[in-house]
Amino acid sequence: MKKRTPVSEIMTTQVITLHKTDDLEQAEQLFKQHNIRHIPVVSGEAIIGILSYTDLLRISFADAADEYALDVESIVYNMFTIEQVMAKNLVSVSSSTTIKEVAELLATKEFHALPVVDHEKLVGIVTTTDLINYLIRQF
Repeated sequence: MKKRTPVSEIMTTQVITLHKTDDLEQAEQLFKQHNIRHIPVVSGEAIIGILSYTDLLRISFADAADEYALDVESIVYNMFTIEQVMAKNLVSVSSSTTIKEVAELLATKEFHALPVVDHEKLVGIVTTTDLINYLIRQF
């Protein structure tokens, strides 16, 4: 295992994003369609927040299966905007940050994804799953 491997080696570069004007129903569709748990919220090329599937679950019945829950979910989604629900105080890394540094950050913080930002532009996202997959490939 190389000690200085940059996070650019394992990050996702084709990032699914949202805009603060998108709605929460659209966010839920993206989470489910792409089987992801974190979506950066952007304004132009700059990241302004990150929405996690857990954030969405906190205010909804997103996993409920009955028809009534879906009606309630739509009402709840219409009560909030993405900007109100997303995390705004972000920690980000650059694409040259080492995988070890990313692992240390994720191990000590209460989140599971980090936006990768170069020159104020979102260039990727790295998650705990990316780290686990990287470690698996090492063995």
